Amino acid sequence: MDDRVILRVGAKMLIPFILLFALYVQFHGDYGPGGGFQAGVIFAAGFILYGLVFGLGNVVKALPPAAVYVCGAVGVALYAGVGFLTLALGGNFLDYDVLAHDPTHGQHYGIMGVELGVLVTVFGVMVAIFYAFAGRRRLDG
Repeated sequence: MDDRVILRVGAKMLIPFILLFALYVQFHGDYGPGGGFQAGVIFAAGFILYGLVFGLGNVVKALPPAAVYVCGAVGVALYAGVGFLTLALGGNFLDYDVLAHDPTHGQHYGIMGVELGVLVTVFGVMVAIFYAFAGRRRLDG
């Protein structure tokens, strides 16, 4: 890919905006289309684009596989943690009303926490799938 200057420069220009758009989708999922799943896929797409343009070795240096697997687990723990926090505060599992003095604020905090867990999990799983497929060698048997 060293001879494809336009592709490399274009990717370097687009990747930060892709990651920023993922955060926009995450934090405006309450008010319009979007949320954790969509934001996680978009965030992963930024890293996958980096891997496709600059090579698997470079993206693995930037984001090691161990970090990707940790992301998948931490996201699930965050999702479940919000549910157990609501239990500890006297509500039902994922009953967000108990998370703040006002039920409306509690709903907002709970949804954001759960959606952040979904983003981290989906990001980790999508990048892990990319690593699994991109790391395979072609069999010319």
